[in-house]
Amino acid sequence: MSLPLSRRAFVGGSAGLAASCASAREVRAVSSAGRKPVMVGSENALPGMQAQFEHLLAGGAPLDAAIEVCKVAEADPKDTSVGLGGTPNEDGVVQLDAACMDGRIHKSGAVAAIEDILHPIEVARIVLERTDHCQIFGADAYRFARAHGFPHTELLTEESRAVWMKWKEGLSDQDDRLGPPPAPPKSAPPSKDTKTSFVPARFERHGTIHCSVLALDGNVACATSTSGLAFKIPGRVGDSAIVGAGLYCDGEAGSAGSTGRGEASILACASAMIVEQLRNGRAPKDAGMEILRRIVRETERQALWQPALIGPDGRPSFDIQFYIVALDGSFAGVTLKGKTHARFAVSEPDGGPRLEALEALLT
Repeated sequence: MSLPLSRRAFVGGSAGLAASCASAREVRAVSSAGRKPVMVGSENALPGMQAQFEHLLAGGAPLDAAIEVCKVAEADPKDTSVGLGGTPNEDGVVQLDAACMDGRIHKSGAVAAIEDILHPIEVARIVLERTDHCQIFGADAYRFARAHGFPHTELLTEESRAVWMKWKEGLSDQDDRLGPPPAPPKSAPPSKDTKTSFVPARFERHGTIHCSVLALDGNVACATSTSGLAFKIPGRVGDSAIVGAGLYCDGEAGSAGSTGRGEASILACASAMIVEQLRNGRAPKDAGMEILRRIVRETERQALWQPALIGPDGRPSFDIQFYIVALDGSFAGVTLKGKTHARFAVSEPDGGPRLEALEALLT
């Protein structure tokens, strides 16, 4: 039978518990001392990192840094994979996906298939900070953004509109769209077959910006933004807005994010699985490579009903990249094949913002 606890014993026990908690806090402070801040992400994150790294060195919050990095790409009309000037869906509408996560409080926010909002990553942050939800999608995400003061912005630039129309006109030689007439050679009459002589320019169908950040105090955060797969079916949502797939972080383990084929990342729960590998003590490169190997195996099964996922060489026909940082400041950028994207962006005190080569699983 348990005996009643005296006030002296209770106070003494409470003091011991408080001392233990204080000791734990001191251990965390000591372990955080001397830790270097690190930013790691996709190649197009470099301009944002160059603008934000000094703030991070000065003790800035990791979520602030990750979001500001993404906003640089979102506002750049020359980056046709993100935000303004993003390549539209098959109806010629730019639909954006974005998400962010704060490892300190283990909370996330995301929007998807949102239209006419310049900075969806900022709307994702409002979802994180001002709601009890993780995701708001579609037309309701637009209304949510407008209710919080975000202006309506036309995102389809003349360049992205022209790329979409060129794609649309080149879809089939059986419809009534002819495309612009080719320039006639000087020594030959103009071709009568304008449809078959029209060849659309090559374009990159996948594109995203991701940034994972480890701050001076040891906290982690991440952010991802994209216009998604070019000429996608309207309403398609890729991995960038799916927490655990396109991005994930945990204050007890680290952070990871993805670019490339979103469906592969979703089906593998890729970023969450990488962070779990970090939690279990694996180095960032090893954690990323393990999930890439898993994606290869999963793709071989998917190809039973979708043969195009496997190329003539017997390997996946697509590429995918992961950007990873652990709590000790170690980091990695890995890719499945390294042919689509060969470099990733990293910032740390020793070398500053720069590009490094991604390490490929398949060579």
